[in-house]
This record gives sequence, C-alpha cells and structure tokens, in this order.
Amino acid sequence: MATTTQTPQSEAGETVARAPSATFAPAPKAERRPILMIAGIAVVALGGLVSVWTYLGASDAQEVVAVRSTVERGDVIDAADLMTVRVTVDPALHPLPASQMDDVVGQRAAFDLVAGGVVTAEQLTTTAIPAAGQSVVGLNLASTMLPAGQVRVGDAIRVVLTLDHVGGVNEVESQAPDTVDAEVVGIASDPASGNTILNVQVAEADAPVLADRAAAGKVAVVLDAADEG
Repeated sequence: MATTTQTPQSEAGETVARAPSATFAPAPKAERRPILMIAGIAVVALGGLVSVWTYLGASDAQEVVAVRSTVERGDVIDAADLMTVRVTVDPALHPLPASQMDDVVGQRAAFDLVAGGVVTAEQLTTTAIPAAGQSVVGLNLASTMLPAGQVRVGDAIRVVLTLDHVGGVNEVESQAPDTVDAEVVGIASDPASGNTILNVQVAEADAPVLADRAAAGKVAVVLDAADEG
C-alpha cells in the first residue's frame, strides 16, 4: 500500500514550503584545570589557618606594663616612663599586668629598663643603689679576670685583690689574697678594649681599697654557688 505525503497548502491553495530545521552544535565542554582547582583549595585552607592563628594570638594576648622611655638602674620610676601594651608574652617572664601600673610608679629600677620592654617584679626595688652604708665601685676586667658569660646583675661575688707575684715561689704560695664581698649592680662592655665593666656594690669601708686595686688592674672576680638556704 503506497503512502502519500500531503504538502501543506495555504488557504489560497498555494503550496507552502517547509523551512529546513535548524541544526545547533552542542556546547563545548568546559575544560577542567586541576592546577587551578588545587590552588583554590589551598587559598581557602590558608585563609582558615590565618583565622585560627589570629584567634589564638588574640586569646593569648594580655595587657601588661611596659617601659615607654628608658629608666636607668636606681632611678625612681615615674608614670610618664610607663605605658600598657597588649602582647603575647612568654609566661616565664611573669610580666606585671596593666592593673598594677600604679604600684610600679614610685619604685626604683633594680636594673636598667630599656624602652619597649615589659616590666617584671624582679626589675623593681624600693631600695636606693647604693644602699645606706654601701658604695658602688667600677671594675674594668679583661676576659681572664672573670667567669666568661656567667656573671649576671644581682649575683653575689667575691672580688679577689690579686698579688703582684714578685717574690719567690714559696713566698707567693704562703700568702692568701684578700677578697671583698660584693653584689653586681650593673654590667657593660668597653668597646675600645673589649673588657667587661662590672659595677659592684660593696661596704663603704672596702670601697677605697677595692677602687685602688681596680685602678691598678689587680682584681679578679670569683662567682660562688648561690645560697640555696
């Protein structure tokens, strides 16, 4: 049985031409770039880590007392010398909290307080230096005249008045050098000679002899074990 196909006609009987169907090309597939994907993930992860670090840093920070301008050892601390800062500090330093700043004013600096540093209780004293009945003597010491890197401010030391070693061996061995008990109240370095300068606090009666021997370069420092009692 033959099948006939009728051509559409308009109302006027004219044949209507069928427009060819439009052909559309498929959309190109997006090209995946693994490197860009990995980079994007890394950026997101890094942002998360930065947020965590910022949070942790903010949570560990605390308001503490700090030095606005340098205060030399023995000077009375004024309110203008201090400020408060919010920092993350090593707990081993035991910095004074900002709430104790008023208690710091009026005390003396036991050591030189450098501008920008935090203030600890160990750096403060109510005693003037030198104390009553005490004197401060400066010692200019070559590297062989003191323990290298061992002496610190606050240490109790013995200053040995060294012998001239001009006699015979037996004579030198029979003599014991005199010593002076002292406390280190300051340490500096002499850039010209490379020597160490110690400021030591001694009894007033010992100061003239010690100063005389120190001027002649006839002193040495002995550091004994700390008194644990």
